[in-house]
Amino acid sequence: MKLSIIIPAHNEEDNIAEVVRKVESTVSIDHELVVVNDHSMDRTEEIVLGLMPQYGNLRLVSNRRPGCFANAVRAGFENASGDVLIPVMGDLCDDLETIPLLWEKINAGFDVACGSRYMENGERLGGPKLKGSLSRFAGRSLHVLLGIPTHDIANAFKMYRRSVIEKIDIKTKGFDISMEITLKAFFLGSKIAEVPTVWRERTKGKSSFSVCKLLPGYVKLYAWALLRKMTG
Repeated sequence: MKLSIIIPAHNEEDNIAEVVRKVESTVSIDHELVVVNDHSMDRTEEIVLGLMPQYGNLRLVSNRRPGCFANAVRAGFENASGDVLIPVMGDLCDDLETIPLLWEKINAGFDVACGSRYMENGERLGGPKLKGSLSRFAGRSLHVLLGIPTHDIANAFKMYRRSVIEKIDIKTKGFDISMEITLKAFFLGSKIAEVPTVWRERTKGKSSFSVCKLLPGYVKLYAWALLRKMTG
């Protein structure tokens, strides 16, 4: 199996070089690194192009759909060559040391491997308290009510078999894409596992995540999942 690491990047000139170098120095699994330029208005694209001669497995693609996290991830999925896919945030919040643990789960036969901040040995460091409380509630409650095998349904740091992604009609436009994919994979009967990970709030640049704007999408997915469970 080949691993494709996908980095959606919107105005990440302060972080993108560091995250590329960190991926390349940390991940020993054979992989390609696909940076998706999500309509950046800064030097993100220029910086990635400058790094490509140094890293032969680094590719740059563009999100041709309207700019948003979900569309950038979809562009990465569509342009990646690997049969195992993992989005990694462009702000250095994801713990790259978790990738080998996720890879082990995929190699053990799981279809989706979830990085979980809310299981034993997982941790969420920094960030808005409301955002953390809501994501913790969603993950833990759906784990109990639906039996979904992860305590962190909202975390974007998940590894997928391409075969699973190809079965899912992605509708969301924001950060809730990870929740959508995992819920739909669960109802398709996919094998899902989780491993602990540590998430850290960004220290450079500005986050595009807005609880007020994105909460309705999460609530809609949450309600859809409960209804789907009740109606069979």
